[in-house]
Amino acid sequence: MNASMIIAAGTFFSFAHPWLLLGLLALPLLALLRGKIGGTPGILFSSTQLVVAVGKKRRSRAGAVLSSLIYGAMACLIVALARPQIGHTLEHVTASGVDIMLVLDVSGSMRAEDYVVGDKRMNRIDMVKRVTQDFIEARPNDRIGIIAFAGRPYLVSPLTLDHDWLIQNLDRVQIGMVEDSTAIGSALASAANRLKDRDSKTKIIVLLTDGANNAGKVLPLTAAEAAKALGIKIYTIVAGSNDPIPFPAKLQDGRTVLMDLPAGYFPIDEKLLDKIAQMCDGKYFRATDTSSMNRSFKEIDRLEKTKVEVEKSADYHDYFALFLLIAACLLIAEAILSQTVWRRLP
Repeated sequence: MNASMIIAAGTFFSFAHPWLLLGLLALPLLALLRGKIGGTPGILFSSTQLVVAVGKKRRSRAGAVLSSLIYGAMACLIVALARPQIGHTLEHVTASGVDIMLVLDVSGSMRAEDYVVGDKRMNRIDMVKRVTQDFIEARPNDRIGIIAFAGRPYLVSPLTLDHDWLIQNLDRVQIGMVEDSTAIGSALASAANRLKDRDSKTKIIVLLTDGANNAGKVLPLTAAEAAKALGIKIYTIVAGSNDPIPFPAKLQDGRTVLMDLPAGYFPIDEKLLDKIAQMCDGKYFRATDTSSMNRSFKEIDRLEKTKVEVEKSADYHDYFALFLLIAACLLIAEAILSQTVWRRLP
């Protein structure tokens, strides 16, 4: 299935023949030459001395108004010849269908604070939510859904193109919303079930966990085999460092302190997760720190680029008739005024 969207790119004003606007530059020159040369005299005098003083005066207000009407009409005619247009551009975006289910571990071990952003520690779940949001924002044309899991999976969001709504639901994901454990097989089966009836060209599961399967009714390899049969590709990411693990512990007096748990305190079945990825034509990643976590998601984004076709079209509306109408009105006004209230002597 392809995702199609029409995005209005904007409205703009232009001229079909903008070079004709150079004719506007000739109008001031024409007005200057006409003022110096003057028109044909309507009355003959035996001596020009009688009208020398009148000739030195500026043109009367009536003459200035009538000339302005003529020059205004000429300017409108030039603009009309240049064909002013208002255009509306549209972008038709067609994206090849890619459906992605993000499967996020929210078991208690995800409270471990073995990631550092800047100079502040960040626990695993907050780090996962951060890079997951970046991944979602980088793929605006894909349908993405989220399943969270601990002792059992639960749906955070179905597949959707509304990524703002998706991110709002991601923000609400918290540890402790279901019983604690790590049901990897059940989570994969739930994600595959969400993708099985989709007719999209590419179906992907991104599984992010920090533990080994220890709960659920479905074995991870069984779920992976089912996903493979459905043509679903699986990428697996393991979160957590190889160093001692800073983990928050609540004391009897209510205070929370960080205690260092030995590396490997939370068991991880890396071989299983690697096998799942290989079985389903995906890739296995180990995200031991902030940079490797970011690299994992960026590598998946690079490997699964969405093909987007963009068609641009424009709809133009001509407005030359409006300027022709204004020019006609100005000429009619000049003709009426020059033959009535501001009639010139013959």
